[in-house]
Amino acid sequence: MENIYTDLALEMAEQLGDEAFGGLDGVEMESEQIDNIKITTISITNETGAKSLGKPIGNYVTIESPDIKEPDVDAHEQIMGLLTDSLAALRQGLSVPDGGTVLVIGLGNRDVTPDALGPQVVSKILVTRHIMEAVPKSLLGNLRPLAALAPGVMGATGIETAEVVKGLIDNIKPDLVIAIDALAARSLTRINQTIQLADTGISPGAGVGNRRAPLSQATLGVPVIAIGVPTVTDAATFVGDTLDMFLAHMAHDAPGHLKDGAAFLEMLDNLDEIDKRNIIKNTLDPLVGNMFVTPKEIGEVVKWLSNIIANGINMAMHKGIDKDDINRFMH
Repeated sequence: MENIYTDLALEMAEQLGDEAFGGLDGVEMESEQIDNIKITTISITNETGAKSLGKPIGNYVTIESPDIKEPDVDAHEQIMGLLTDSLAALRQGLSVPDGGTVLVIGLGNRDVTPDALGPQVVSKILVTRHIMEAVPKSLLGNLRPLAALAPGVMGATGIETAEVVKGLIDNIKPDLVIAIDALAARSLTRINQTIQLADTGISPGAGVGNRRAPLSQATLGVPVIAIGVPTVTDAATFVGDTLDMFLAHMAHDAPGHLKDGAAFLEMLDNLDEIDKRNIIKNTLDPLVGNMFVTPKEIGEVVKWLSNIIANGINMAMHKGIDKDDINRFMH
């Protein structure tokens, strides 16, 4: 398990196979298909489940759709609505007061496109903490105090993100922190097509293999909801998946003169997943080191994702506000 690089609880569960989906102690799972969107909820209820999945006790919601990475406004609005509902449910489960202050933290490096999701989301958040005293009475029931910050990365600031966030919390005393970051996925089909929400916090830099001090209730003293999107996969995963697809095609389409090599191809196909990954990793490391791979359309997709996530947060946190209201307030 520890050799499979992924930040998604769903992929950790999939590595366990049927055991995880058939009643693993301390792990509850359910899935729902809505049109072209799949929603999977995983609840880790005890230390046994946490150890099995390598994730803290808590709830993980995964929203998957190939439409996320397509310029489809209607699909994006549908995904936005489901994200809003999931985020509101997690907030309620944490018993955050209806009028409580929320602090949104956009993790990542705004100058590195696959890692810029957090800062881009923050730029679209409807911040209200500074104007609550001036808000008309007719809107007071719809808005809550909300602040947002993209603190940058330690390589640029020399400060641990957790230190920055803890300092903010000590001063503004929020009731909830929402942290957004780029993640890494094991499956190529989940890159830019998956949104994970969790009420267990997050480790900044996870998506690029540079984990820093975690942001969680244990470290910050307030509940933390994490929202992440896998924008990269590591090179060993990319090569491994490519090899699997190559072997699958060779099994059916190999020219006749290559049939004599069928035994070798079968041996490759039957390699244990961990062994295959280690062989590929040991081959690549001297050449490219710890390299991560992202699709070429990542710039456009991050823009769409930041809009979906920002408006999902805006609508889930500000009661009675819809996307038309947000567009009016933001512009």
